[in-house]
Amino acid sequence: MADFERFRLLLEEERERKLALLPALRADISSASAARQGSNVDDEHDPEGSTIAFELSQASALLEQSTLGLAQVEAALDRIADGTYGTCNVCGEPIAEGRLEARPWTPFCIAHAAAGQQGR
Repeated sequence: MADFERFRLLLEEERERKLALLPALRADISSASAARQGSNVDDEHDPEGSTIAFELSQASALLEQSTLGLAQVEAALDRIADGTYGTCNVCGEPIAEGRLEARPWTPFCIAHAAAGQQGR
């Protein structure tokens, strides 16, 4: 049986990292948006325009990824609180401790994650 207290601490640390990162990503997006709006940028013909568009796209993708990751971490903490942590959401079997070591927020055993059945 896995040491769920250890995983709870890992998840809480990960949540704090993600919460600290979100404001910085939002600031990057605001900065890139302001730079883009503050000039008459033609992304196709202005070499600086493509850089601004790239930075905005990259920061937006990182924000989306971090927000999703935060939701996964919080869902895992909820599963610890309600006693369902460490059990696969698909088959109900225990999730291997090694998998929880690698991805403590996962709600799926390796068989169901590898089969692409995460949303099923």
